Amino acid sequence: MITFEKLEKHYGKRAILTDVSFQIDEPKIIGLIGRNGVGKSTLLKIIAGHAKASNGNIEVFGKKPFQNLTVAANTIFIEDGMTFPAVLTLREIFKSAEKFYINFATDLAFELLKFSNISEKNYHYQLSKGQKATFNLIYGIASRSAITLLDEPMNGMDETIRDDMYRVILKDFLAYPRVIMISSHYLNEMEHLIEEIILLHEGKVALFAPVVEVQELAVKLVGQKENVEPALKKYEVLATYENGPIFEAIVGKNDWPLPDHVRMQSLSASDVCKVLTATEGGGSIDDIYRNSESRA
Repeated sequence: MITFEKLEKHYGKRAILTDVSFQIDEPKIIGLIGRNGVGKSTLLKIIAGHAKASNGNIEVFGKKPFQNLTVAANTIFIEDGMTFPAVLTLREIFKSAEKFYINFATDLAFELLKFSNISEKNYHYQLSKGQKATFNLIYGIASRSAITLLDEPMNGMDETIRDDMYRVILKDFLAYPRVIMISSHYLNEMEHLIEEIILLHEGKVALFAPVVEVQELAVKLVGQKENVEPALKKYEVLATYENGPIFEAIVGKNDWPLPDHVRMQSLSASDVCKVLTATEGGGSIDDIYRNSESRA
């Protein structure tokens, strides 16, 4: 359904994506993860045909997506800054969507809008940030497009409505399977929802794997510093932290026996991704405060 081969995207002299390769062959919910500015939105725009790759190859349904009508009719891209005609009410926006998206679930859209306490008589530009995000997500899910791209869809929503919208995504996917790709800063909230993670780092796909496999890439060792540090020679050390008398080390998972007086804790996929995308040589908050104290 989606194929990237050594894709590059440049804006002038600035390289956003430098070597992106992956393939998606079947319906699934995928989390697109990476730090700010890494190119998540750009990648989604390229899939949707809103932006053109600089080099490399991309195919969606076997076609080049840029300005392709077939791709446009079967793909929807929901982003924070999307707008609708100012003269149309929310009801009229939903009714007009039926004319373009052949699978648009109009009744579902109105029910979800009512559930979210948003009047169909409102105009899109009059909505609060959280209401716009909710409406946009409802619009995207109700389209039931074969490829549904959601760029930070929960921005501005409060915690309660975010939980409800995650359930909407999952329930509608189970009823109408398709590719749903979600770019989000809330990976810890989405781990129960997504099947696989695409991790972008420094212009490339650093990781494309099932959530369960990502969670098993590393563990945390916790204990007194004098007990933890000697054991680190046996592990691939990804990060270390000091919290008062407690010393923590995130290490690659292996079968070495656990040292005395050291306990092991499992990590979330979000924790693993944060460590894998840490800036090389950038240190940590602990380092900053230690350096500040030493200068004082």
